[in-house]
Amino acid sequence: MSGSNSSPPSAVHALPAAADEPLGLTVHSMPSPRQALEGAEGRRTVVGRWKMLLVLLCCAAPVIASYFTYYVVRPEGRRVYGELIDPQRPLPKLMATSREGAPVDLRSLKGQWLLVAVADAACDALCEQQLYLQRQLRETLGREKDRLDRVWLVSDSAPIPDRLANGLHGATVLRAPKAEIAKWLSPAAGHTLEEHFYLVDPLGNYMIRFPARMDAAGAARAKRDLDRVLRASASWDNAGR
Repeated sequence: MSGSNSSPPSAVHALPAAADEPLGLTVHSMPSPRQALEGAEGRRTVVGRWKMLLVLLCCAAPVIASYFTYYVVRPEGRRVYGELIDPQRPLPKLMATSREGAPVDLRSLKGQWLLVAVADAACDALCEQQLYLQRQLRETLGREKDRLDRVWLVSDSAPIPDRLANGLHGATVLRAPKAEIAKWLSPAAGHTLEEHFYLVDPLGNYMIRFPARMDAAGAARAKRDLDRVLRASASWDNAGR
């Protein structure tokens, strides 16, 4: 029809008016101060445990490295002179006595390598030979010698002869019952405590027993063993006591 409005209805009329609805909001509750503190404390505990584990690994790493280097990473054809003690035996809870009669906890010797000899106070010819070689072994280590303590465990209460005074200068001399010493150190089959040298690491573990009745040639081989463990554990122990 002429003059009629044929245009489509406007969008306003085409769509129904949207119903007015309230805006929906989701409200999340905030943690209480106690929950926040407990969460932070838990995180600190986890972090603290990891830090403690890392510290323990750092402390153990030189020990592992020295044993690995000594017994695994070594040139072919070079034989180890000392015998590895497995399992290792830690310093016992034993009160020894100094030459002056003062009580000394044997565990207080930790912190350095120890080259230990055992004998009664009378000190026969074998004992004197052992103490001489013990002193010589330490001296041949040169600048590393302060990392190694000479220890003589006297297995009875008899007086120590004056003739040993010069040779014992700088050594740690302690008295302890032989039965108690034998619970920690052990000789090879068919030998006695007095025939060996015993090497103790700075953590207090008895780790190596040198062959019985060592002579000068044996001492040279023992010196090579000592050089290796000291090199492998550089910066691990204390120099001097």
